[in-house]
Amino acid sequence: MNSARRLHELGQRLWLDNLSRELLESGTLARYIRELSLTGLTSNPTIFDKAIRHGALYDRTIRSAPGDRSDEAVFFDLAIEDLRRAAALFRPAFEASGGADGWVSLEVSPLLADDTAGSIAQATRLHAQAGIPNLFIKIPGTPAGIPAIEECLVAGVPINVTLLFSTAQYLASAEAYRRAMERRLVAGLAEPVRSVASLFVSRWDKAVADKAPAHLRNRLGIAVAHRAYAAYRELLDSPAWRGLADKGAAPQRLLFASTGTKDPSASDVLYVEALIAPDTIDTMPDATLLAFAKHGSVKPTLSADAGEADTVLAQFAEAGVDTAALADKLQREGARAFAESWNDLMSCVAAKRGRKPGSRAA
Repeated sequence: MNSARRLHELGQRLWLDNLSRELLESGTLARYIRELSLTGLTSNPTIFDKAIRHGALYDRTIRSAPGDRSDEAVFFDLAIEDLRRAAALFRPAFEASGGADGWVSLEVSPLLADDTAGSIAQATRLHAQAGIPNLFIKIPGTPAGIPAIEECLVAGVPINVTLLFSTAQYLASAEAYRRAMERRLVAGLAEPVRSVASLFVSRWDKAVADKAPAHLRNRLGIAVAHRAYAAYRELLDSPAWRGLADKGAAPQRLLFASTGTKDPSASDVLYVEALIAPDTIDTMPDATLLAFAKHGSVKPTLSADAGEADTVLAQFAEAGVDTAALADKLQREGARAFAESWNDLMSCVAAKRGRKPGSRAA
């Protein structure tokens, strides 16, 4: 049994942080599911920009799109087609887990990161357009995103909260989920609505690479994630949440994102091995998934008491790293990076349609 399968047996779920038509057409995604116990996937504008820009499998559909469709609408048509196919492959995991697993994710336009009403409208529309039960709509956990997340969940739209970088940001997401579940119960809406909270890990270490002392190199992201995991366990064990669970609410699972190693001198499975715990999810790029399956070590490495995470965070504070301020900065930078990828993606779609970005046919 490879390490990916052993990790699944331990209780952590592995998702792929990638999607392309080539991945579907070649049978690679189906093979990952079959051989590596993959049970879900995530996508984002950067992933789709790469897939569409460097592949020809989308070109015919793009060129044949009606002229009155915006470039954004054409892209979402393409993405939803891919996600429907991927969701069908994960449907057995979705059904076997009672809806806890087997999900795919589609992100709203990153240009809406500071637009609550716009995020709600687009998330609701995309969920209805896709018409598949195991689709998360991704909304960033920004100050404007949190109320949008709550309203979408109340309306029955499953949400993957993205771009979380700290315990405080994670808890804001968790509180939005709790409020939404309470509101649904009061309204007599008993059907559970699922959600995951995606905590980004490796970007922490990249951000402090030139500031961290040698003995703390590549340890900040893991410490932040461990502290968030302790908060996650504390929340699930709280009387308030147990009361909701007794009434049928499903937990919002913690998902570790950005777990590919960015430091070439570090282990290629550094973050995966350091963030192992049941009832969590780790989404990773192909290279990390394959590397972990081949030589990853499988043993629980996260504890509910945060272990040495608080000590490591204190050491970074002594070194002059303000983690609260850095978390907010990383979230803003992440939103900007996705917006840039989105603009590149729209330009790519427009070019393949033979027109200027943002234009419509007369």
